[in-house]
Amino acid sequence: MSEAILIRTRDIMTHHYVQLDGLTTVKDALNELIAAEANVVIVNKRSEKDEYGIVQLSDIAKKVLAKDRSADRVNVYEIMTKPVISVSPDMDVRYCSRLFLSFGLASVPVIEKGQVVGIVSYNELVLRGLVKMQAL
Repeated sequence: MSEAILIRTRDIMTHHYVQLDGLTTVKDALNELIAAEANVVIVNKRSEKDEYGIVQLSDIAKKVLAKDRSADRVNVYEIMTKPVISVSPDMDVRYCSRLFLSFGLASVPVIEKGQVVGIVSYNELVLRGLVKMQAL
């Protein structure tokens, strides 16, 4: 019986995200995303007892563009998902993929010691995780 290959989320996560305050306008968030070549906004906690939020491009498309709302009049807190489902940097990518399937996720923050350290999306799961497994 062969031993299972273990690839952890820390091995595939990316740092292509922006972390902003909830009062940031969607227009400003879009400018930050473009500058960072990212497609995920992590919304900061307001206090230590608060939770992170997340805004993805699909949220902007569905909640701003499709509803003909002005991006400079909508704040990210109005369209974010909160609390965000997150993963540990030591989670096996196979379990991470199952979490995506179970909860209909597209991307999640990787949180270590209460701080966001990266992002995992289907891109990383397949293009980095699965490819690494196949190479070993």
